[in-house]
Amino acid sequence: MVTVNGDSAGAGLIVSFGEMLIDFVPTVSGVSLEEAPGFLKAPGGAPANVAIAVARLGGRCAFLGKLGDDEFGRMLAAILKENGVDDAGVSFDAGARTALAFVTLRADGEREFMFYRNPSADMLLTEAELNLDLIRRAAIFHYGSISLITEPCRSAHLKAMEAAKEAGALLSYDPNLRLPLWPSAAEAREQILSIWDQADIIKVSDVELEFLTGTESVEDEVAMRLWRPSLKLLLVTLGEKGCKYYTKDFHGSVESYAVKQVDTTGAGDAFVGALLGKIVEDQSALQDEKKLRELLRFANACGAITTTKKGAIPSLPTAAEAMQLMGSA
Repeated sequence: MVTVNGDSAGAGLIVSFGEMLIDFVPTVSGVSLEEAPGFLKAPGGAPANVAIAVARLGGRCAFLGKLGDDEFGRMLAAILKENGVDDAGVSFDAGARTALAFVTLRADGEREFMFYRNPSADMLLTEAELNLDLIRRAAIFHYGSISLITEPCRSAHLKAMEAAKEAGALLSYDPNLRLPLWPSAAEAREQILSIWDQADIIKVSDVELEFLTGTESVEDEVAMRLWRPSLKLLLVTLGEKGCKYYTKDFHGSVESYAVKQVDTTGAGDAFVGALLGKIVEDQSALQDEKKLRELLRFANACGAITTTKKGAIPSLPTAAEAMQLMGSA
């Protein structure tokens, strides 16, 4: 167990770093952005979703990032507080807007994104604005790759990772690939992999696995191309088919739960939040396959429940809802 960052108020603190934004989701399902008759605004951004997922499941989490000093930014900060997430790492930019994303699930099941951020406040976070005290208190420090796209946020991201690692935190990485935001696919692949070796826990989706390896397969030998000796756990999520897990001593797969899907937005973030919330309680699960499998069943249940409603944050489950689904399966 990591005790350097142990916190007297119960389970260890998870700090989630990166972007928080407004997702605009069509009022009807299965249409393209062009065809959508209207949109509902929903809070989003993968690292923020993870933070709220942890808190909703009863864990202790803080969010670290930058919002626009505008009505959307203030709304998002309020949503963090309402959901029990520590906002001591949130800063505001008076000169830049909060990012917006239009997201739809088309009839063919593919998600479509259109982003408004040129530049948005989250991209302008500087090293000087980092709450290093908060980072150093983290038992787990979680992040994505969107904050690597441009400066000054990229340098702030690298500094935050370094501070967390030095303080003894586990580093958790979910690349959360959003190709439309990158200058090119090659640049996305290079930058996403540039921080690969520092992480202790990495979660990729099946689509991200194929993108990063250049191979259209989720077989074990393909996944193992992303394995590094420095890793404690590599996870590949397979949507409704569950997930695969790899450690230095064992690997396997865990099935998910059958639910009626409405919107898959945030399902991966619910999975990650559930995973990290359990690991911070008992890090021995990283070496104990039986414990890890049980933990991943819980994470799969949380991901499945999130797909049954629209929007990410509104559909993140409580522990009771996850246990109910697990019990009824």
